[in-house]
Amino acid sequence: MQVKINIDGGSRGNPGLGAAAYVICGLDGKILAQEGYFMPHCTNNQAEYTALKLALIKSAELGAKELFIESDSQLLVKQYLGEYKIKHPDLAARMQVIRRLAAPFTIHIKHVLRNFNKAPDALANKAMDAKQSLGFNPIKHLPDDDEISAAPAKKDNTVNGITVTPVKREAAPVKKNVKQGPKQPDLFGGF
Repeated sequence: MQVKINIDGGSRGNPGLGAAAYVICGLDGKILAQEGYFMPHCTNNQAEYTALKLALIKSAELGAKELFIESDSQLLVKQYLGEYKIKHPDLAARMQVIRRLAAPFTIHIKHVLRNFNKAPDALANKAMDAKQSLGFNPIKHLPDDDEISAAPAKKDNTVNGITVTPVKREAAPVKKNVKQGPKQPDLFGGF
């Protein structure tokens, strides 16, 4: 399935109260899902990145395969495409999560002017005004970043063809009858 996605994020105060929003439509223009995700404290760029992350999560829920994404954040688009470096560590970590989520899709992403991105902008502002997330057919399960960011650990516990387990050792025995050397005199009043 092919879908068209518009994303936007905003922050009042930068950093401050913010929201991330996505609107996902079929190619016929029918809205399949939309959400304004409230963020109590974020920067504008964090909200923009979050909007893309949320759109990818919802696209997977919808069973989409090819995504046509539009954003009015030129920085986000250029960083996603690798045209701009990501210097801020928080944004770099967010991009790793986004790339992992994007892997199963065919993605076409482009920058659009703000006046062509009014729907997610209105939704983000509505969520900021309400101080809560709002939506139609929103994400059912919002995974934690650690569920997304790292590849699943391999559960193979064999080394050299033998199963290994955690080592548990007994406590060392307490030594008894330890002789003490001569006691030093106390210079301030006693022996």
